[in-house]
Amino acid sequence: RLVREFVAQNNTSQIKHVIQILSQEFALSQHPHSRKGGLIGLAACSIALGKDSGLYLKELIEPVLTCFNDADSRLRYYACEALYNIVKVARGSVLPHFNVLFDGLSKLAADPDPNVKSGSELLDRLLKDIVTESNQFDLVGFIPLLRERIYSNNQYARQFIISWILVLESVPDINLLDYLPEILDGLFQILGDNSKEIRKMCEVALGEFLKEIKKNPPSVKFAEMANILVIHCQAADDLIQLTAMCWMREFIQLAGRVMLPYSSGILTAVLPCLSYDDRKKNIKEVANVCNQSLMKLVIPEDDEMDEAKQATAPPAEPPSEEPVPEQEAVSSGESMFTWAVRSVVRLLSFLCSSERIQVTLNLDGIVQVLDCHLHDTSIGMMTRIAVLKWLYHLYIKTPRKMFRHTDSLFPILLRTLSDESDEVILKDLEVLAEIASSPAGQTEGHGPSETPDPRPGQVELHIPGRNSQLSASGMKGLECSPSTPTMNSYFYKFMINLLKRFSSERKLLETRGAFIIRQLCLLLNAENIFHSMADILLREEDLKFASTMVHTLNTILLTSSELFQLRNQLKDLRTPESRNLFCCLYRSWCHNPVTTVSLCFLTQNYKHAYDLIQKFGDLEVTVDFLTEVDKLVQLIECPIFTYLRLQLLDVKNNPYLIKALYGLLMLLPQSSAFQLLSHRLQCVPNPELMQSADGSRASAGSKRSAASNIDYTELLQHFDKVQHKHLEARHQRAGRAEQLERRGVL
Repeated sequence: RLVREFVAQNNTSQIKHVIQILSQEFALSQHPHSRKGGLIGLAACSIALGKDSGLYLKELIEPVLTCFNDADSRLRYYACEALYNIVKVARGSVLPHFNVLFDGLSKLAADPDPNVKSGSELLDRLLKDIVTESNQFDLVGFIPLLRERIYSNNQYARQFIISWILVLESVPDINLLDYLPEILDGLFQILGDNSKEIRKMCEVALGEFLKEIKKNPPSVKFAEMANILVIHCQAADDLIQLTAMCWMREFIQLAGRVMLPYSSGILTAVLPCLSYDDRKKNIKEVANVCNQSLMKLVIPEDDEMDEAKQATAPPAEPPSEEPVPEQEAVSSGESMFTWAVRSVVRLLSFLCSSERIQVTLNLDGIVQVLDCHLHDTSIGMMTRIAVLKWLYHLYIKTPRKMFRHTDSLFPILLRTLSDESDEVILKDLEVLAEIASSPAGQTEGHGPSETPDPRPGQVELHIPGRNSQLSASGMKGLECSPSTPTMNSYFYKFMINLLKRFSSERKLLETRGAFIIRQLCLLLNAENIFHSMADILLREEDLKFASTMVHTLNTILLTSSELFQLRNQLKDLRTPESRNLFCCLYRSWCHNPVTTVSLCFLTQNYKHAYDLIQKFGDLEVTVDFLTEVDKLVQLIECPIFTYLRLQLLDVKNNPYLIKALYGLLMLLPQSSAFQLLSHRLQCVPNPELMQSADGSRASAGSKRSAASNIDYTELLQHFDKVQHKHLEARHQRAGRAEQLERRGVL
């Protein structure tokens, strides 16, 4: 009644005096009953003031908020009730004081007393109604407080925060999306709350934000939220990780190349998820979409971004050009308006181009992440496959930039060939084949047979010069092979290191050697592969490995469907390239006598095969040697040598073929292979015709007229030299074994 009288008299000083007495002497008194009375009195003042209460809100609210911290729960309830009455009367006038009200309510939301909590909920709903119906809410001033409170660990406080975010999000005049980067991290942390209700509320809030993002992508600050999502995509909580991954998927699809600068972080988060099992199937599927979408953002233009940036960068000092006077420009037929428009267009185009250039691919960061994942032996198969797909994609789209990293990637790519998964090895071979064949890896100014100064850390293949004419012709054949222009210095480095790996890991050669070489023949040119490997093996110091490797290559050459074309090329030796290839293979094949004979059978050099078999009597015949002869007999019965078996019908023109086969028969003990070959030779018609002099068989010589420039005498001499080396090596190994045995006895 007293306040109403003062209002009627417009006596503001007395009104302030009454409020001051109620605040200082009662609401802030040491006696609890006085504080209760003061709170009731302040609420009564607000009711009496009516619409004028907005003029005194600071004086009315502050003492009430102080009582929110009172130790007496009944007093806190009275304070809550008093503030409810004050806010109900003032309505929109309380918005300038919203932050202090929100701060006080956030504390009451976690109050242990149910009555206080119930009273705070009533006040909270009232305040939400006021904010919803008003268009004067100060969002900018509120965001710092929201950003601070959102990291609360109290469940009730979190529930209070989420409820307010949902309310603000629903108000059309309040654009909370602009400030999402400031609260997104806190929202994801609340998503991991133990309370299902709070998690559900947070899911709804994040879902609403994502809907708004999809509706209006141009106004979204994708770049500011990218790293937040990267962090939560690696969360241990499945719900947080799945939600963050879904957001990442939408960001990549909506923002496009804006996300490229964050590719390394995204890959760090996404790649491990690709190896999840069915328990995390949803996360795995979304991560796969993220990975594929991100990969599509890399374009060939990224390989030229550095040059483009340099080309469009403004010069340090502008060129000294004489300015064109405005009058001269106008008089030359261009109006001042047109000149101004063109200037603005040029300025805008420059700004737009600069903005595009700023979105560049962080290739160094991406390669570092991929390299780390390849080195990590604990990652799953699907992750390793995805890493290799990324490397292949980058070598296709940005080859020039990627070759800066090839020296560092090359060792781990070679080690990956020992992976347990065939799929991983296939992808690894695709990457290595692309490295070996990409024009971007070509060494400028040096051919494969030259000896340039090697770059640090790069292994170069130096092919030594040979005095014989065959060596020169062999090299010529390598240079003229169909795919040589697409081969680069890494091709030879790859071949050398692949053979080194086979030499150091014999198990890899036994289990995966044929598989690896066959796949390489599909991905690269088979002739180049066999030519280079034969040339490298020719200088191999480990003769036992050279023999094993030659046997492996020969088996692949004779049996693999991928090498059908190469076999046909060698079968006739009609071209200089095929003859050069034969000579190159022959020199290395000499590490294994039986494979040398099989190569002669393949190339229809039957007389030379017979000459070689005649020399087998001087060799040390071991069980392994006889086993290889046995395998050769089995091969002769295979479809690969159908033409050879048919030539047995023409005894007149193929006497040395029959002699060579009889030579193999004489080498074999009485075994199943002996019986097999013996039965085959019994089918040869007119065996009497085999007794013929060499000179009476002009037709047999004419069959090899195309290969008349091959010096078979020199080839036989080379065969003798190689076998002599092998004999010495065996004696040395036997001597070392005997010494070790003696030491053991001593």
